Amino acid sequence: MSEHHSYKPLIGNQSQHRGIYLLPNLFTTAALFAGFYAIVQAMNGHFELAAVAIFVAMVLDGLDGRVARLTHTQSAFGAEYDSLSDMVSFGVAPALIAYVWALKGMGKLGWMAAFVYCVGAALRLARFNTQLEVADKRYFQGLPSPAAAALVAGLVWVMNEYGIDGSEVKWLAFSVTLFAGLTMVSNVRYYSGKDINLRRSVPFVVVFLIAMGFVLVAYSPPEILFGVVTLYALSGYASSAWSWLHRNKVKA
Repeated sequence: MSEHHSYKPLIGNQSQHRGIYLLPNLFTTAALFAGFYAIVQAMNGHFELAAVAIFVAMVLDGLDGRVARLTHTQSAFGAEYDSLSDMVSFGVAPALIAYVWALKGMGKLGWMAAFVYCVGAALRLARFNTQLEVADKRYFQGLPSPAAAALVAGLVWVMNEYGIDGSEVKWLAFSVTLFAGLTMVSNVRYYSGKDINLRRSVPFVVVFLIAMGFVLVAYSPPEILFGVVTLYALSGYASSAWSWLHRNKVKA
């Protein structure tokens, strides 16, 4: 669930590293392909494949920036390319999947909800890019677009797993799509996880819990992944409500 865009122009002899620049952009291209593949599968009525492709795009999107940092191949080109890829994979693709799967039969309301999601993702990415240097790295302002995409795709995946057609839950799909789109452009803060130091030692129980998490996901991917991303989407509102109550209590 990371929107990173941490590419920066490389200082020094760029010609020495130019051949390595292909590596992070390969991950970005793979994420873009996953988003495009999701659109194609949704148009063909294969909604489970479309939803899975969105989650694959999330993983690849989380890797390209980290690979660039590890190999010292950050570039302005990579940052722009990553944003365009995110718009396709986490903006256009989820909106189209939701529309074809459930919202199409709702007429104007359906395509309006899909557009609200799409424009929300575009505004979210634009705001993220412009505030990159001044924002608190520990938090995202608004729901990250990969998490919003996972929320929509996760709903489609779970319903498909239980044989529920989109037309049967169109109002649920409408609500989730609107919620994701509007939350992306809200001022609700979400924990980014960027302050977690993966290089420091951790207790054995942490490693065990991580392993159990992988087991749970492997046992039932649609339900677990959708449950996790739903909790994350609600966590921002819960945190805001807690802060508001705490401030009122202090004032009293």
